[in-house]
Amino acid sequence: MKDYILLMHADGAAANPDQWLTYLNGVRELGVFEGGSAIGGGETVRKDGVAVATTRHISGYIRVRAADLAAAKALVPGNPVFEAGGTVEIRELPRTD
Repeated sequence: MKDYILLMHADGAAANPDQWLTYLNGVRELGVFEGGSAIGGGETVRKDGVAVATTRHISGYIRVRAADLAAAKALVPGNPVFEAGGTVEIRELPRTD
């Protein structure tokens, strides 16, 4: 199993908050949920020079385990951001052990 992060973009209609519990419970029941959260404000820092602005279009994340990218993608239907017409970005989190 590999680790993936599903990044929710704030580019669609507002997600229905009532759908989150149903969606997250479904992912938990599959035994692949590894955590997640909304993403609030913050700042970027850099040792030298000017740091780029924070990324404001990412509104939250969910971390999951899946056999491959196709299996991670299969977890997206039902996601409230996706169902509201927004973007869910799927990225592998490679292990470095």
